[in-house]
Amino acid sequence: MATDADTATTVFTEHRELLFGIVYSMLGTVADTEDVLQETWLSWEARSCGAPIEHPRAYLVRVAINAAIARQGAIRRRRETYIGPWLPEPLATGPERAAFDRTAFGDAAPDGADRALRAESVSLALMVVLESLTPAERAVFVLADVFGYGHNEIAEMLGRTPDAVRQTAHRARAHVRARRPRYRVDPAVHRRVTERFMAAVSGGDLAALIGLMAPDVSLTCDGGGLAPAAGPRPMRGADRIAAFLVGRAFRRSAGLEIGFRPVNGSPSALMVRDGLVVGVLMLDLRPEDGAVTGVYAVTNPEKLTRLR
Repeated sequence: MATDADTATTVFTEHRELLFGIVYSMLGTVADTEDVLQETWLSWEARSCGAPIEHPRAYLVRVAINAAIARQGAIRRRRETYIGPWLPEPLATGPERAAFDRTAFGDAAPDGADRALRAESVSLALMVVLESLTPAERAVFVLADVFGYGHNEIAEMLGRTPDAVRQTAHRARAHVRARRPRYRVDPAVHRRVTERFMAAVSGGDLAALIGLMAPDVSLTCDGGGLAPAAGPRPMRGADRIAAFLVGRAFRRSAGLEIGFRPVNGSPSALMVRDGLVVGVLMLDLRPEDGAVTGVYAVTNPEKLTRLR
């Protein structure tokens, strides 16, 4: 017969992907996410030894989201000493196969390991916007707009009234929509633009690269002081960014290969040298015409281990 411990483990394992997706969307780092999940497990293990929990999923999400909110203050203080721009840790999504595909993006559906972070989850560009929300606003937005929880459910999880959650959700959505388009770019268009962008970079085609970007495009490069980056602040302007990329970064230098796979639900380019991912580049596109409005590059090796 199964013991209480066996049952507790089984229930937690069944919900682990969901919990990981919610907490990662809140925190943006895998290590902090894993720490929160460990706290959640310890709370669940202790609680499950008592009276039966009527709604295990609701209980686990409530514990995880509140632990994530509590951790956000420490994470923000840690980022105050971070060298250069900070970007969330990229996570590969899509089919589990080779580290990258040199020719094209695969169209196969994500398998079970990716379900919490598929294309409908938060992109890197959206996570950057979420960084500007308060912890409560981010929690409500992630639960409501990413994972589809209702206001009453969220109110119970956060210990707030439904009206308070509704007002918080309204503020968060207004803030996000002011900085992000409401409609997603067609994935096929996103793939084509990413491939053309990297072809122009690796081929040194300055004119083609400029032609793909909106005039007010920005480049955010996170090297963390451990790898090449574009500077201490985001770079702006198509001409300047094109010259930087063609002249200094991500070219097909000796031993560097460029391949493609989905990262954080978006088509992305991976730079690989000697079998190790040394950089990942993602584009933010304008829905109406596919022009590149944002370039996000992560070269910090500590954030690339999950892509190897």
